[in-house]
Amino acid sequence: MDTNKRAGEAGPVPFRSSRFFCVGGKWYFTTREGFDSGPFASRDRAEVGLRRFLHVISLLPEDIH
Repeated sequence: MDTNKRAGEAGPVPFRSSRFFCVGGKWYFTTREGFDSGPFASRDRAEVGLRRFLHVISLLPEDIH
């Protein structure tokens, strides 16, 4: 579990679980919005997929996300 505070957070650190999970030997990641993406062949590939997803999100105009 990540015990670091994010920018702008005050008070106790909220509970956080891993964004990655494995089902039937395939790996997935989940977003805060509840979107699950996968399957990926390995956790490493799922981590790359998440980085790509976050990069694409960062390119969207601010009023969309």
